[in-house]
Amino acid sequence: MSVTTASPVAAHAPMTREEKKVIFASSLGTVFEWYDFYLYGSLAAIIGAQFFSAYPPATRDIFALLAFAAGFLVRPFGAIVFGRVGDLVGRKYTFLVTILIMGLSTFIVGILPNAATIGIAAPIILIVLRLAQGLALGGEYGGAATYVAEHAPHGRRGFYTSWIQTTATLGLFLSLIVILFTRTIVGEPAFAAWGWRIPFLVSIALLGISVWIRMQLNESPAFKKMKEEGSTSKAPLSEAFGQWKNLKIVLLALFGLVAGQGVVWYTGQFYALFFLQSIVKVDGYTANLLIAWSLLLGTGFFVFFGWLSDKIGRKPIILAGCLIAAASYFPLFNAITTYANPALENAIKNVRVTVVASPGECGSLFNPVGTRIYTAPCDLARDFLAKSSVKYATEPGPAGSPTQVKINDVVVPYGPDFAKTTTAALQAAGYPNAATNTDIVKMSHPFDIFKPRTAAVIGLLFVLVLFVTMVYGPIAAALVELFPTRIRYTSMSLPYHIGNGWFGGLLPATAFAMVAATGDIYYGLWYPIVIALATFVIGLLFVPETKDRNIDDWHSH
Repeated sequence: MSVTTASPVAAHAPMTREEKKVIFASSLGTVFEWYDFYLYGSLAAIIGAQFFSAYPPATRDIFALLAFAAGFLVRPFGAIVFGRVGDLVGRKYTFLVTILIMGLSTFIVGILPNAATIGIAAPIILIVLRLAQGLALGGEYGGAATYVAEHAPHGRRGFYTSWIQTTATLGLFLSLIVILFTRTIVGEPAFAAWGWRIPFLVSIALLGISVWIRMQLNESPAFKKMKEEGSTSKAPLSEAFGQWKNLKIVLLALFGLVAGQGVVWYTGQFYALFFLQSIVKVDGYTANLLIAWSLLLGTGFFVFFGWLSDKIGRKPIILAGCLIAAASYFPLFNAITTYANPALENAIKNVRVTVVASPGECGSLFNPVGTRIYTAPCDLARDFLAKSSVKYATEPGPAGSPTQVKINDVVVPYGPDFAKTTTAALQAAGYPNAATNTDIVKMSHPFDIFKPRTAAVIGLLFVLVLFVTMVYGPIAAALVELFPTRIRYTSMSLPYHIGNGWFGGLLPATAFAMVAATGDIYYGLWYPIVIALATFVIGLLFVPETKDRNIDDWHSH
């Protein structure tokens, strides 16, 4: 591997106007891409009601699964398709194409008639648009990161590319703000009927700005130089993944950097939001505001850790983020429950709940898109308790015995009135009534943040975001530096999108399935903890430090 060490002189040169434009254009476009992508996730329930609810459960399940899969599972395929184009044709035009696909797909969702108007064509078109979004996102990030890194002076790649790293968080933040603003202006009934379309329609203006700015950019110097020399790759896919010397680096990048980064990222932003709403029972408005505040406070640290990685290296910061996150998730999420819903925490500590069922009756509760219909009484009982945030254990009863739930000394047999009877017994034992519990953290407006418990929850969420910034701030520079220029776009995009789209994207569903299967509201945290620790060990032992590589001269292994 021929590696040239960076010249220290350029590291202190001030940022030129052209470099600022490159960072601004790349970052702004990527913010809008993430904005478009998150809108669907934030409004999934309303969109499902508009496009899927008219169909029988089996059809609805398939549509919901496809829409979910499109969002996350196709991203690596977008990385392969657009990564190849980016290494063959160039960085600039490829990520101009990705933003056009993303922006137009999002705008069309905003004007797409629902199932009541055009029938089954509506959900089919929606899923095609979601697939296009996932593919475009798969090509966008690698292009933006590669483009900025190839413009950055030696010794400042971490700082320059860290601006790209703020974009996913800013995109999520922007989507939450636009949704909250629209909901407030039009009111909840109108928002559910037609107002949900407004955030999608707004994206056309954002798209116009992004395309206009990106049209004015030049191709990256490293790619231009390589094209002039005639040393571009003729077959980036087979060179990147068909040769062990490069495939080995792709696998190390995935398991030694990106898998851990992906789960820490999704835990700090998405699972935290899911945990607040679905498990701690904080209302959606408050939960979104709490997350938005933590993101607002934490976003600057992406740039800080990117800058720091230029001084001390990419590896120590990313791996330290994985290790500290893994070590502190249990106490942090326990503390979130303590401050957000103390009545629930007391009930979890003091009320014994046991599901007693005939051996072999309890099956898997893995339900990634929330559409599975359970039939066995044991599964129905456990699913109900998990969704009610009840901590429970499962015990085998005598063979053939009916399923029952023991709440302290009260026995509730499974039957037609199970939900009603169990809820009453749980509340009598000390579990709070979610509808009437006045002890849950609640925000009446966006600046209602000075009550001690509200501030404490924001503080805890901020710590989770801090871990996100540690693992995510330096990751673009680390990935860019691992691969030679001729196959860089292709090579770095795939591990990034498998790590984030698959390991990270499946986290909330997998974690909740683990909660439901065990009856422990914190058990799902083992998923990110185990993957983050595995990344820490693999990264420590096998991933090289790359901050001093001169990527302009690094054409071959």
